[in-house]
Amino acid sequence: MLGNKAVKATFFVSLLALASLMPLQANAACNFVSTKDGSPLAIKPVDTDTPEAKQFLETCVNPYTKIYAADPEKAKAGKKKFGYYSCTQCHGPNGDGQVAVAITDARWQYAKHTTDKGMFETIAGGSNGGMFAWHQQVSGPEYVPTDDILKIIAFLRSQYKGGGDKPWLN
Repeated sequence: MLGNKAVKATFFVSLLALASLMPLQANAACNFVSTKDGSPLAIKPVDTDTPEAKQFLETCVNPYTKIYAADPEKAKAGKKKFGYYSCTQCHGPNGDGQVAVAITDARWQYAKHTTDKGMFETIAGGSNGGMFAWHQQVSGPEYVPTDDILKIIAFLRSQYKGGGDKPWLN
């Protein structure tokens, strides 16, 4: 039979092993995939990323979504980015649709758009439905940084007109 010290040592070693796995599990939850074909979408933190962008890339939780949903004044920062990057040309001034589909109602082009991670993947890497890749790491440095995409997504969530559950707020 094991002595008290052996049991404590075994327990301690087990806790250390479990703790060492925690970062792997957190990062595994935030592996981005292409909306086009399900292949890996290699977007990683870079030196120029804001703390909010780095947090999203680690957790897949958009830190702006709840803030913008609660404060329409703050959501204007996302609307400004939405216009600046010409998202309005296809999706209309508030995301209600124009040439492209509406992105503020409950009729999602892709089921994964019920999460900010899914919407980020489509904006960042493009789709087979006519949207091209907008992220700097996918298309080039003159394109959109992670933080700006997150602000755009949070603005769109603040404009949601679909009713019912809002999983991005959970």
